[in-house]
Amino acid sequence: MDNCETCLVRNRAICSALEPDELRDLSRIGRTIGIEKGETVIWEGDDAPIVANVVEGMLQLSTSTSDGREQIVGVVYPSDFIGRPFGATSGNSVTSLTDARLCVFTRAAFDRFAQDHPKLEHELLTRTLSELDRARQWLLFVGQRSASERVASFLLEMSRKLSRETCIAAPVPLDRFDLPLGRRQIADILGLTIETVSRQLRRLRDRKIIDVPGRRTIEIQDRNALEHESGRD
Repeated sequence: MDNCETCLVRNRAICSALEPDELRDLSRIGRTIGIEKGETVIWEGDDAPIVANVVEGMLQLSTSTSDGREQIVGVVYPSDFIGRPFGATSGNSVTSLTDARLCVFTRAAFDRFAQDHPKLEHELLTRTLSELDRARQWLLFVGQRSASERVASFLLEMSRKLSRETCIAAPVPLDRFDLPLGRRQIADILGLTIETVSRQLRRLRDRKIIDVPGRRTIEIQDRNALEHESGRD
């Protein structure tokens, strides 16, 4: 496993709750792996043999609907935790949207370690509750915000999350970035149709709030106007 002390997400990942000697003990039961874009590391409904910290890259959480379609229910970023500790099966599939690097533990070994280290268990609970709060806020957001507000908010979130300054607690938002998601995926996340997403992007481009120089490339030209579009100001 890579040296935890030099890890880019060391101070933001779940293991930030540990003391140096505890961190060394945790590193002995983990390993760092690279995964390619499009690779699924956890399957919905299957046994959940691993948990992991995301070190680099982005991954999607998805579930199958009753008619067999895939529905994206979340996106995870560097320093986020994936997997189902203390659980037998996974509630979602986890698939990489980009090339990524994970710090992986067997679930059984991680569960034993967490039980022996209350600070880590407490941090896990705190993050789980925070994720629940964010999920509730997202349901409220999707239910009450207009299509233009949803798309503008999504672009601002991507601008912040895709910052390459991953070693900084508060990264500087990017003004130019490549979306790791296609428009259909964005539509799924935002509860919109692909046509509506495309129409809103064209509208923002025509108003010179953003530019779209490539199929997935976004350039924010007027951040204040985009903030206004999102309904945040």
